[in-house]
Amino acid sequence: MRRRLINSTLAVVLVVIAVFGVSLVIVETRTITNSAQESVDSEALRLVGIVESNVLEKKPVDPEQLAQRLDPGRSARILVPGRPAVSIGPDIDGSVIRGSARGGQGELVIVEESRDTVTREVGRTLVVVGAVALLAVVAAVLLAVRQASRLTSPLTDLAETAERLGSGDPRPRHKRYGVPELDRVADVLDASAERIGRMLTAERRLAADASHQLRTPLTALSMRLEEITVTDDLDTVREEASIALTQVERLTDVVQRLLTNSRDPRTGSAVPFDLDEVVKQQVEEWRPAYRSAGRAIVRSGKQGLRAVGTPGAVAQVLAALIENSLMHGGGTVALRTRVTGNQAVIEVTDEGPGVPADLGNRIFERTISGRNSTGIGLAVARDLSEADGGRLELLQTQPPVFAMFLSTTAPERAEPEKTIR
Repeated sequence: MRRRLINSTLAVVLVVIAVFGVSLVIVETRTITNSAQESVDSEALRLVGIVESNVLEKKPVDPEQLAQRLDPGRSARILVPGRPAVSIGPDIDGSVIRGSARGGQGELVIVEESRDTVTREVGRTLVVVGAVALLAVVAAVLLAVRQASRLTSPLTDLAETAERLGSGDPRPRHKRYGVPELDRVADVLDASAERIGRMLTAERRLAADASHQLRTPLTALSMRLEEITVTDDLDTVREEASIALTQVERLTDVVQRLLTNSRDPRTGSAVPFDLDEVVKQQVEEWRPAYRSAGRAIVRSGKQGLRAVGTPGAVAQVLAALIENSLMHGGGTVALRTRVTGNQAVIEVTDEGPGVPADLGNRIFERTISGRNSTGIGLAVARDLSEADGGRLELLQTQPPVFAMFLSTTAPERAEPEKTIR
């Protein structure tokens, strides 16, 4: 592209020089020729005036006097009736410019000048025009190179930006070039980079959330299946299979909610539900894991509570808190339900060392963890709580007390607007 811009600019300049240069040479040649012709005619007219005055005074024509009035390089012939012709100046060979003038007494003066003088003047004019044309070509080439660099460098940068986007690097460059069209392309590429960055972040977040949230139901399901494989009691097999089916349903709900939240994190399906059932189900589901670890999980507090939320999401939040206590806590884990104002509260606590003081509520931030873990579980749990209008807080760091607040009153639903037809 750089070569095309330089060649096209140079071609335009050469065409302009050819058109205007030739026209200028023609005009200047005619001007110089006409000027020389007028000079010779004026010279002849001046000489004929001198000759005529001599004739009127009946004096002889003085060649020396006329030679002094004649420009160097020119020759003249004076013809006076009844007198011999007088020649002044050198003989001129070749093409000449001739001018003549006739006096009132019949005198005739012919002045000649070599055309080589005009040719030399035209040659000097051609040299000047050629020098100007050469300077114009050099200036045009320099300007074309500069303009080509100004246009091709941004295009190269934009191509590199597009290549980076294609290779998975969505960082916007925020670089502008002072050319409106190129800046518009840069704006579009930066906007695309930001959108791609958000999409990649959402996909990575979905993958991390999915790997974390699916791990707990799958672990619980595998433990139930292990119970089935080691028992010969048909009633126990049926009970464990029923619990496994319930966990499969939970697993399906987790996947569905992950997909829903990946499209719109604010989407919720809050409904009134029996809080005791969710707490009881989580305690029974995690009791085998705690028994295997030599620990206990218990529940206490107010019974018969109803809260507003998504049962599956509340179960996932409790599972995250219980798993967190199993991995990082110690001693007995207790789930306690209580009421404060118009909110139902589920507290999860254990007898472990608690949350480091330097973390505090930062424990809910992604990638923040007090141990060697992913730091995703509590962040996902808080997102799930907030999706249904609840909240998850750390009430106490040592011993740790996590509390999930849920509304006990259903949110008012806006009446659909009536359509006037």
